[in-house]
Amino acid sequence: MSYESARRPANSYARPFKAVLISKNALICTGIKHLLEGSCYSIGSVAPDMAALPSRYPDTEPDLFIIDGDDCIEQTLETVRILRSRHATARIAVIAHDYDLNFVRLGHAAGVHGFCLSGSSRDVLIKSLELVTLGEGVLPPVVMTSLLNEGAAAFAPKSFDDLVPARNCSEGHKVAKLSAREAEVLRHLMVGAANKVIARELDVAEVTVKVHVKTILKKIGAANRTQAAMWASAHLRSVDHRAA
Repeated sequence: MSYESARRPANSYARPFKAVLISKNALICTGIKHLLEGSCYSIGSVAPDMAALPSRYPDTEPDLFIIDGDDCIEQTLETVRILRSRHATARIAVIAHDYDLNFVRLGHAAGVHGFCLSGSSRDVLIKSLELVTLGEGVLPPVVMTSLLNEGAAAFAPKSFDDLVPARNCSEGHKVAKLSAREAEVLRHLMVGAANKVIARELDVAEVTVKVHVKTILKKIGAANRTQAAMWASAHLRSVDHRAA
């Protein structure tokens, strides 16, 4: 997409983009609707969660789902996964006050196309949503800077202490307790893979994957797959960096 197309005025689109807003916060819903008035977006519906939305739209499918990212992280990720399975062609944007890098990684893996800051100006927010709708990925500059700095740190020279696994800390001990196969399964969970996909990738039975997942949850103290993925994003990566 060219720079000029990104600057296209709202009234130059053939039709308004149909957007659906998902948030439990009525004040946030009102604020976003107000900000999008007069833009290229038409808010088709507002819902507090997925249960309040139809599984199919009888008329025109939404072009964009806007999700309040300040809600529960686990629920936000689950909402994204359901939307991706039900509305494969729709784009998904998350709006939040700020972002944890683990959430950005997991959100991207689940299917989020753009991350926007609620503190952005109206013009920046609308332009960001337009870019998402037109097929671009969007990250706030502050998040992009953090990711770049983290990447640079991963390749920085390591001290001897950095190269020694932290087996004395509780999280390092949890990693050490995982078998090689369990670590493989956990890496697949980290990107949101379903059991049948993991089974196919590892060439094992799906029931075997289920047993591994149950064991993993117990070993790392996670209540569900989403918590396990978040834990893995934070701790398996650090181990990989040490191994490298």
